[in-house]
Amino acid sequence: MKIPNTPKPPYFAVVFTSELNENAPDYEALSNQMVELVKQQPGFLGFESAREELGITVSYWKDEASILNWSTNLEHQEAQRLGKEKFYKSYAIRICKVERSYSFQNQ
Repeated sequence: MKIPNTPKPPYFAVVFTSELNENAPDYEALSNQMVELVKQQPGFLGFESAREELGITVSYWKDEASILNWSTNLEHQEAQRLGKEKFYKSYAIRICKVERSYSFQNQ
């Protein structure tokens, strides 16, 4: 996974932090399905993700309307329902406006 190229600010970030239940065998397949689906969403700019005991995924969006559209996507809503019922001990979602951005890439 590479750091996504994002446009010049402002844009938005959604920070999704989660703790998985100990037995979540179907989680990875559903997660991969959501990755493919989100890439098709208007206004989606990219994401970064890491998981150990705590999972953190940051997705980047053109605007708040794009985030709202993703949150109301029916397949995404079903994944959210399954997450609450089967996969997550806990999670938090934070939505942020990115006003400054700095990056470095060593070639």
